[in-house]
Amino acid sequence: MGYMGCGKSTLGSALAQKKNLRFIDFDAYLEEQEQRSIPDIFENKGEIYFRKQESKYLDELLNEEQDAIISLGGGTPCYGNAMQRINEAPGTTVYINVPVEELTARLWKQRDYRPVLKHQDSPEKLEEFVRKHLFERSFYYNQADVMLRTQGQTQEESLLSLESALF
Repeated sequence: MGYMGCGKSTLGSALAQKKNLRFIDFDAYLEEQEQRSIPDIFENKGEIYFRKQESKYLDELLNEEQDAIISLGGGTPCYGNAMQRINEAPGTTVYINVPVEELTARLWKQRDYRPVLKHQDSPEKLEEFVRKHLFERSFYYNQADVMLRTQGQTQEESLLSLESALF
C-alpha cells in the first residue's frame, strides 16, 4: 500500500515474479470486475459507488487469495474499515513510503493518466496537493506491518529492501 506513484504495482509485480507468487493489481482487478476503467466509474457512477465496489472486491480478495501479492489502490485502505480488514487478513502489509518531492516528480510526468491530478497545472500545486493528501492518508498507511522507505533508491534497490523486510 502507499500513495499513488510510490511503486506498489512495479515492486509488487517484480517481487511476485521473483518469488513465483501470483500478483494482483487491485485497480486492474476492480476494472476487470466492473468492465470499465476507474476514471469511467468515477465519472459515470460517482465516488460513492466506486468506494462501495472497492470494498466489495477487497473483501473478495482478502477472503479468497493466498500466496499472492496484492497491490492496493492508493485510497483503498483509507475508507470505511478497510485498513482494519486488511490487517486482520493473513499476510503482511507493507507501506511503501516515498518522500513527497519524489512522488511529485513521478506524478508530474503521469498526471495526464491520473484523473485526480489533471487539475494540477504546476509542479508546486501538485506538490501541495500530494502533501495534503498524503497527510490525510498517512494515518492508515502507518498501520501497515512494515514501512519500506525508498528515498532515492532505484527499483532494484527498493526490491532488495522489500525482499529483505519480508523474507
